[in-house]
Amino acid sequence: MMRVTMSGGGGLIGSRVVAALRERGDEVTILSRSGSGATVSWDPLSGPPPASALEGRDAVVHLAGEPIAQRWSPAVREAIRASRTQGTANLVAGIAALENRPGILVSAGAVGYYGNRGDELLTESSTPGTGYLADVCIDWEDAALVARELAVRVCVLRTGVVLDRHGGALAKMLPPFRAGVGGPVAGGRQYISWIALADLAALYLAALDDPRYDGAFNATAPTPVTNADFSRALGAALHRPALLPVPGAALKLLYGEMAEIVTNSQNAVPARALELGHRFAHADLAGALADALS
Repeated sequence: MMRVTMSGGGGLIGSRVVAALRERGDEVTILSRSGSGATVSWDPLSGPPPASALEGRDAVVHLAGEPIAQRWSPAVREAIRASRTQGTANLVAGIAALENRPGILVSAGAVGYYGNRGDELLTESSTPGTGYLADVCIDWEDAALVARELAVRVCVLRTGVVLDRHGGALAKMLPPFRAGVGGPVAGGRQYISWIALADLAALYLAALDDPRYDGAFNATAPTPVTNADFSRALGAALHRPALLPVPGAALKLLYGEMAEIVTNSQNAVPARALELGHRFAHADLAGALADALS
């Protein structure tokens, strides 16, 4: 049995990882801002978590962070950055203060690390990108990797677009596509690095269990697709047309700078996980969408 402390355990990804850990008999302590129910109260910006929530644990999973998918006012931009950089630094400071430290830290990251890269094939050895999101992701990873100085193994999972009908990008796309007004965005040539929620949870468990998961790993399916191909596949899964293009300018007007989440291109593949023999249950987009929508 593994004793795991997790931040962000109530979100889309965290709740799935918590369920998977508990299903196999692991003990999970959840850190949350509210501290309601069985969770332990922790505001990532206020300082380190309570030592009692970390002492003697085998591992820490860090998922907490301000949602990216909102209009980026200056205050929101700062909240996105601070929640990831300062929040992670506070977590690592909490680990540093322990007498009996966990041996593993698995921290969320994002393929936004690579910036806007067109059709360039991106593996974990690719250089970081530029721009606001890339800068946030770089600093976020750096804050987590400080834990290596404490003899803690650190794995950062650079996550792509998570497919689940209950939340994330797919949930936001479903209403227009179901209404028959979905289609490719900003020309549709930009790549989407996607992953099924079940496969993402499996990668978190692999990172916890396997000491070879050290450093950065792309948490994406092996088969990224263009936005146009994704739109066609989603339309087919819903038995609806997916022909109405959405101009990039319209997205910018609606969402402001946050539109770059949709218009940026990252053709990222999970090279390191595949090298270690990891098998993805949903490597095919059509099958992943069918499972996500079922």
